[in-house]
Amino acid sequence: MGRSGVGKTTLLRVLAGLHEASSDSVIRFDGADLSGPPVGVSLVFQDYTSSLLPWRTVAKNVELPLEGRLPTAERRSRVAEALELVGLADRADAQPFELSGGMQQRVQLARALASRPVALLMDEPFGALDALTKADLEDQLLEIFAATGTTVIFVTHDIEEAVYLSDRVLVLDGTPAQIVAEIPVSSPRPRTQMLTRESTDFLTARHRVHEVIFGKQ
Repeated sequence: MGRSGVGKTTLLRVLAGLHEASSDSVIRFDGADLSGPPVGVSLVFQDYTSSLLPWRTVAKNVELPLEGRLPTAERRSRVAEALELVGLADRADAQPFELSGGMQQRVQLARALASRPVALLMDEPFGALDALTKADLEDQLLEIFAATGTTVIFVTHDIEEAVYLSDRVLVLDGTPAQIVAEIPVSSPRPRTQMLTRESTDFLTARHRVHEVIFGKQ
């Protein structure tokens, strides 16, 4: 988390190997220096509309990063597995324009999961969605995390979302940006929208994040 312009998206792109780090920085993944997009890392963008190819079906959009890398049978198996994880197994043959915004974002998430990443980078993926769809996708992401064990690095401007999803919240500030606070979230899992958000653990962490970003009020 951090104020607008502090560099959250830039940091995420550096971790994804899409943006060069400064000359005095060292970025490593799995013990090796990062010199480009690493195998094992997937990035989910905020703009789901521009991230999907409108002439491809849902299944073909999910299959895209696997093409040229895996045999046909393996690709189809992974696509089916990923669509099942995001609750779209019955929409494999649909076109993106036939889906709601929330479903389109699920397609993008399925495409990222089809590569079976060890790290999933998410850049405000639910920021453009309505509140009900957003809550549904938050819970689905928690289920996917529990099922796969994938490490998730999630950028958001929403304090409650950050606390609800996370094991820890890192707050960036300054020029150049630095991590000014690391706030652990001790809310037990599995989490639910109502009970978790009403718990003392959640409220304590939310208060701490707000205090770091906005100061004591």
